[in-house]
Amino acid sequence: MKLFRFLRLFVLTFVLSIFFIFSKCSTKEPKEVEIKNEISESIEKTFVLTSFDSIALDTFFTKYPKLAIYKKQVTTTYTRHTFNYLWFDLKGRKETAEVLYNRLNSLPEEGLTAAIPYKEVFEGLYFSDNLAPNLETELLLTSYYYFYTQKVLRGIDPSKAKELGWYLPRKDVSYEDLLDSLLIHPTKVDKQSQLMGQYYQLKEALQKYQAIEKKGGWPIIATEPSFKSFKPGDSSAVIGLIRNHLYLTNDLSANSKSNRYDDELKEGLYNYQLRNGFNADSIILPKHIKDLNIPISERIKTLEVNMERCRWIPVEFSKAKEFIVVNIPSYRMTYFKNGAPKVVSKVVVGNVMNKTVIFSGEMKHIVFSPYWNVPSSIIKKEIKPGMARNKNYLAQHNMEWNGGNVRQKPGPRNSLGLVKFLFPNSNSIYLHDTPSKSLFNEETRAFSHGCIRVAKPKELAYALLEDDPKWTKEKIDAAMNKGKETWYNLDRKVPVYIGYFTSWVDQNGVVHFYKDVYSRDDRLAEVLAQE
Repeated sequence: MKLFRFLRLFVLTFVLSIFFIFSKCSTKEPKEVEIKNEISESIEKTFVLTSFDSIALDTFFTKYPKLAIYKKQVTTTYTRHTFNYLWFDLKGRKETAEVLYNRLNSLPEEGLTAAIPYKEVFEGLYFSDNLAPNLETELLLTSYYYFYTQKVLRGIDPSKAKELGWYLPRKDVSYEDLLDSLLIHPTKVDKQSQLMGQYYQLKEALQKYQAIEKKGGWPIIATEPSFKSFKPGDSSAVIGLIRNHLYLTNDLSANSKSNRYDDELKEGLYNYQLRNGFNADSIILPKHIKDLNIPISERIKTLEVNMERCRWIPVEFSKAKEFIVVNIPSYRMTYFKNGAPKVVSKVVVGNVMNKTVIFSGEMKHIVFSPYWNVPSSIIKKEIKPGMARNKNYLAQHNMEWNGGNVRQKPGPRNSLGLVKFLFPNSNSIYLHDTPSKSLFNEETRAFSHGCIRVAKPKELAYALLEDDPKWTKEKIDAAMNKGKETWYNLDRKVPVYIGYFTSWVDQNGVVHFYKDVYSRDDRLAEVLAQE
């Protein structure tokens, strides 16, 4: 009897054990199915990538002739990548393609109105349900990359820039190498490192002005034909319109909507005058109203053409230990040292008939108490006619003959003043002092024959020689007033850039506009519209 109970217990235990084992096995089955499903989904999202034949490029550019200007770059790119896909991997389209697509659709933010060739065809392929690698999409993306780099990063062809009078050197950039970098780090295209910093500041200003334009811009400020001026304390509906304009352009932080010319408006007017090339005072004149009435579309165009000019400047230029920049439209020179302005000075530049050339050089010499060797053109047009009228003309102007040429002797009456700064160039342009100090008080200072007159020549000499043990301020003053020409060779070469920017954002983020003294903006805008 006991044996029977034992056997029955044993059988029961065995059956339960078998049931438990099978139940454990049955709980594994769903996990195995889940794993199999994951593998299946992974296989479905994995594509086979193979290299393609170079002949495909000929076929592609025959179909898309507007992109054929990029054929050489596209061919070079795929040759170095052995004709493998760049914008797709085994999982489909890469993130870099999305970044490029977004940048192409943001061209207005870059100050560009260029139409994207075959955009509708591209978007039809780009947004199709088929995510598999597509050679046509692949080659469109590569072509669009070079379209983007040319429009946004490179700008117009250097030969066209020279036709517009721009002779500052441009650095060659390998956009093939940049593409390799972007394919690894796609967000790099959005980093503010491809162009000079001023470009991105102008871009930000452009977006603000575009936002104002979308809201209707600013109304025209109409005045009576008899209008002469507004002074503090005056009241007029026109003053209310001026206040509103200054508020829209951030020259005023608030808009009280008052029609009375109060201290708040006076401060806003100062801000506006200073950033628009006027001498700051409290009197509102017709010329100020005329400037306020420049349409916002024109301000936007000005920002766009100056963003284009920024594309022509090497990124590295502002990284030099020291350099000098002259901006012709602002009539201003800045000597930068160790990343900060050391000397800021008003300048006088060439008049419309004798335009100061846009170029760069390297300052090598400072000449104290200089002679002025009168250019042959001035001898012909001014000196000889003066001598014909007055036999004492040369003596009265402290001039003398020198080997068939005319030169003016050193001294305070010398047209070059007491010091000049030389950066040898084929244009015979240099920086110099002047005895005509009153011209620096003028708002428009295009009076010279091409050279650049500096309002603070002594301060510039002090700054350039402050680390030179051979010179003290006292020695510099003595050399400038010695009356005998003295040359000194700098112990290094200081880069000098003469540029032309009719809008500029300063270190405080304030956008400035300047008169287009040589009428260059419209010509550049026309070229951009044709690109």
